[in-house]
Amino acid sequence: MTKPTRLEAENAIRTLIRWAGDNPDREGLQQTPERVVRAFEEYFVGYTEDPADYLRRTFEEVNGYDEIVLLKNIRFESHCEHHMAPIIGHVHVAYLPNKRVVGISKLARVVDIFAKRLQIQEKLTADIAQAIDTTLNPFGVAVAIEASHQCMTCRGVHKTDVSMITTRMTGVFRDNHELRRDVLALIKGQ
Repeated sequence: MTKPTRLEAENAIRTLIRWAGDNPDREGLQQTPERVVRAFEEYFVGYTEDPADYLRRTFEEVNGYDEIVLLKNIRFESHCEHHMAPIIGHVHVAYLPNKRVVGISKLARVVDIFAKRLQIQEKLTADIAQAIDTTLNPFGVAVAIEASHQCMTCRGVHKTDVSMITTRMTGVFRDNHELRRDVLALIKGQ
């Protein structure tokens, strides 16, 4: 697949403006194609990054630390692949280290990399967990996401104040029900 040029992308936006019934040459819309393309570069920057690049930088001097590491309430914005409408919410990422830990900002970066791609929430949840599991090789990973989907709140069924929750557990968080309960309680703040 060949990536379209910037000019082709801007012309596509002009076409959509005309399709919507407006004039892309009127004063308020003249710069819109360029602005939309710049916004898309920001919205979808995740396609240009590899999460493993961040997760490979680990620390082994942890004085035997072998308990749950949890980073809560990582705010994210993404876009659904069906309507390109925003998905906005929070991700909670936990792992049980296997002799090494990763800087917590790296977990937030992994969330951002995957969030800045077109997708569905279930895939986002699975991708984050898989990247951490594969690269860090911890005893287990737990990812929970709660988000609002604008494709449902601003169009279609128009249901506001609805959130979707997805989880993905690997390793001990999948197999050990007590650890699973513990990590979910930590995420809920209980």
